[in-house]
Amino acid sequence: MSDTRLTFKEMCARFDVTPRTLRYYEYIELLSPDKEGRARFYTPREVARMTLILRGRRFGFGLEEIRQWLLIYDEKGSRAQLEKLIEMADRQLVALAAQRDEIDRSLTELEALRREVVTTLSGKDAPAR
Repeated sequence: MSDTRLTFKEMCARFDVTPRTLRYYEYIELLSPDKEGRARFYTPREVARMTLILRGRRFGFGLEEIRQWLLIYDEKGSRAQLEKLIEMADRQLVALAAQRDEIDRSLTELEALRREVVTTLSGKDAPAR
């Protein structure tokens, strides 16, 4: 593997993504690899962007939101980008907390339902026939 540029195949392997995903990220302008003929080469900048893209996806950000956030760096610099990240993170933390609360409620309800069914099947509280 090259120290300065990764091939298309190396990029897929490094980030454990499919070729389709990598091509799509290029299509929606998240990545801009160097092209030599039909070959694509990914610079350290593209590797860093891919790291940020995948981290953003893991946190639940949409691809368009990530694309807009990455553009801020090019247009306004890192401070503006970091300020936007705080705003995005605050919003996503609220959304994730709400999802966690919903999951906790679902777990509690499912556990209670399971206990009821176990009790019913064990003959306790068995319905009269």
